[in-house]
Amino acid sequence: MTDIIARLLRLALAGAIFASPLIIGNSARAAQALCYRGINLSGAEYGERDGVLGTNYTYPSEDTVKYFATKGMNVVRLPFKWERLQPVLNQPLDATELQNLKDAVELISENGMAVILDPHNFGYYDKTQVSKAPATDIAFGDFWARLAVEFANQDGVLFGLMNEPHDIKATDWLGAANSAIQSIRTVGARNLILVPGTLWSGAWTWETDRLGGGSNAEVMLGVKDPLNHYAYEFHQYLDSDSSGTHATCEGAEQAREGLSKVTGWLKKNKKFGFLGEFGAAANDPCLSGLKQVLNLMSENSDVWLGSTYWAAGDWWPADEPFNVQPRAGRDRKQLAVIAAGPTRKVPTGPACVAIKHAT
Repeated sequence: MTDIIARLLRLALAGAIFASPLIIGNSARAAQALCYRGINLSGAEYGERDGVLGTNYTYPSEDTVKYFATKGMNVVRLPFKWERLQPVLNQPLDATELQNLKDAVELISENGMAVILDPHNFGYYDKTQVSKAPATDIAFGDFWARLAVEFANQDGVLFGLMNEPHDIKATDWLGAANSAIQSIRTVGARNLILVPGTLWSGAWTWETDRLGGGSNAEVMLGVKDPLNHYAYEFHQYLDSDSSGTHATCEGAEQAREGLSKVTGWLKKNKKFGFLGEFGAAANDPCLSGLKQVLNLMSENSDVWLGSTYWAAGDWWPADEPFNVQPRAGRDRKQLAVIAAGPTRKVPTGPACVAIKHAT
């Protein structure tokens, strides 16, 4: 398998296998319900790379998965640590950790929900920024080739390239993202890919160039996918600095404006978006802000595929303001907001397909 992946990557990175991209319009989804409404189940990204399962990090329990399935969620964003899954760059994935990941995906799938694989690394491998040696674009592509082979064309499995690259220039991140996309398609995987931008992939900063070289809005239009089967992943919180670290929501209007501008950008460029993280505390202003976010996406379902709320997880502390993990059998107030609305239980329609049909 290693030799096959290496040969395919050499061909792909030489540009030998790229076909002209397919053009898919958004009209088919106009006025439809959102494809996805779901939850981030945090835990597998915890701890150091040599952490012990059950002691330093955890995958979602069966009880947690079933709970959110019964609440109408139809997708789980599943964070994990890249270094634990691939302890050495450009080398095979760790067999034990890969099986842990596969077991979690199987559990989620058995409960009728799709899964977004999320290397929760903030644009880094250990302390090295993606695009810089040894975490080069080729190394990032190699990781995704190896992971994609394991989940290629598995129904309901989506690929989220990276959680929140934040201090890397958009031009550098684009190169890494395109390397990963190229590698995924090279090994034959037709799964939907979620592509973030830099600056935490924030909706409200999407049109801002803070690092030099261009904004996400300008640069990330350079995404190259021969199947044209991808969506842009955005994150947006409601606190004053959009960091998701405060229990107040002074930034709710800023969040709404940011998402509104991104919606216009998606429509103008005939692209799709997915809100991979958003969250707020359980007070009335924050709950109102959450409703505004979800309503905006529902009203623009021709370009928005859906969302996953941040967050829940078996180890999340009960006093964490954004936490929607049930305690003592009681639902959190935010859950009533994120579970409401016309999201389809089973995603349908061309844009809701997780695995693109082979041609």
